[in-house]
Amino acid sequence: MTGAPNVADPDSLADAVQESLRGVIDPELGENVVDLGLIYFVAVDDAGTAHVVMTTTTPGCPAVGYLKDGVARAASAVPGVAAAEVAVTYDPPWTPERMSGSATQKRPPKNPRFWRPW
Repeated sequence: MTGAPNVADPDSLADAVQESLRGVIDPELGENVVDLGLIYFVAVDDAGTAHVVMTTTTPGCPAVGYLKDGVARAASAVPGVAAAEVAVTYDPPWTPERMSGSATQKRPPKNPRFWRPW
């Protein structure tokens, strides 16, 4: 017998983790990481460990540590999740087309028009 929690339905736990991640707000864009499309993968294994793969809008994002810590805390806060492992990737690179929900209102147009006052 192990000390691992009984994870009856890892899929429903993964859904709960995904929902919890909506509470993590990107400090620069003011939207949650799920609607921004920064979350690439969420799963919970039989031991109750949540595995999250995420990205940031740019590889040099100064908020990467803040976002990664927030995602780990939000995932760990879900009842039934014993631990959280968060990996950051830039493959594939993030694009504004990944945005959904309320974040789509901030999506730049596909063919922006630039106004030059000179």
